[in-house]
Amino acid sequence: MTALDTATQLEVSPGLVGFLVVAGLGLALYLLVKSMRKQLSRIEVPSEAEVRDELKKQNGSTAAAS
Repeated sequence: MTALDTATQLEVSPGLVGFLVVAGLGLALYLLVKSMRKQLSRIEVPSEAEVRDELKKQNGSTAAAS
């Protein structure tokens, strides 16, 4: 028996448990990304024109109050 044979016999692979852990992490990541996309789609982002109009209203009301 040589050192190479001994090293080959002592090798350990991740096996089924390692595969299941990686598959579980992949599934969890998929579900998290899916949930994040759902939450981001609910956010209403105003357009630049709406923001500009709102700033004009605020500046106009501030100037009128002074």
